[in-house]
Amino acid sequence: MTKKRWLTAVIFLMAAMFLMSAWGSDTSAQTADKKGPAWAGGLTPLPQETVVKVGMKQVVSDSGVLIGMAKGYYKDLGITIEPVQFNSGQEMINQLAAGQLDVGAAVTAAGLFNAMSRDIPMKIVADKGINVPDKGYYRLVVRKDLAGKLKDFKDLRGLRIAIVGTASLDEISLFRVLDAGHMTTKDIDLQVIRSFPDMLVALANNSIDAAMLIEPFVTQGIIKGIVDPWKDPKDYDPEAQTALLVYGTSMTKRPELANRFMVAYIQSLRDYNDAFFKDKNKKEVIDILINISVIKDPILYEQMSPVGLNPDG
Repeated sequence: MTKKRWLTAVIFLMAAMFLMSAWGSDTSAQTADKKGPAWAGGLTPLPQETVVKVGMKQVVSDSGVLIGMAKGYYKDLGITIEPVQFNSGQEMINQLAAGQLDVGAAVTAAGLFNAMSRDIPMKIVADKGINVPDKGYYRLVVRKDLAGKLKDFKDLRGLRIAIVGTASLDEISLFRVLDAGHMTTKDIDLQVIRSFPDMLVALANNSIDAAMLIEPFVTQGIIKGIVDPWKDPKDYDPEAQTALLVYGTSMTKRPELANRFMVAYIQSLRDYNDAFFKDKNKKEVIDILINISVIKDPILYEQMSPVGLNPDG
């Protein structure tokens, strides 16, 4: 072979190898795309599908679970979410401690800390709800006809104020409201009304004067002319952690499952924040929540204050 032919053959061979390499890389990329996203830490799906029971109320603050269910983030990591509906946080905590529930979308409650103080292996692992300044998702509201008369926290003295339960987030938050006026629950007529819709009814018929209320009921009350949002929570409870994601004993013993659940949860939180705070893919996320959460009215999603969900958990 002449030197010229040999050089031509080498160049041709190198070009062929380059094209094959490029084609192979493209095929690999397409294959990776078909398998789903590249997960943090190089996580791969669990070797077999695993059911995770998650206790929640399927409200907007559960978006970290709901969005991931709808978009397949948990499924892609080998997890099937089994939602379990609860009426109270204490019921949820009891089942977490007993290993009958894997994950709890819960609120701050005495029962949670009592369980942890007894060395039951439960862990608070992520944020599930905070108030955003000037957009109080969970707050004290007052009857609209009283709003003009209540100028300061001390003006709450003697009023009939409702919470949904004691020894929990509701009583803690009300305590902070009253503390801003140098009062305690002994200075008011404390009422316990077990559901937020019933609170709106009680406010409408003047059975109570104020209530610790959550969205979308705050916005519904405002639209109906029943309540006034009064002061923003930043004025009385600026660092409040209103809700928590808790791992039960069954999750704390299985880090391979716990880690994958958390990665899918964080991805869902970031989708939520993109939608409600960056206006990115907002309609898609609202459609998901309308379909899977208890709030079905699309107008409410545009009007109510969004719950704060830290995009890093």
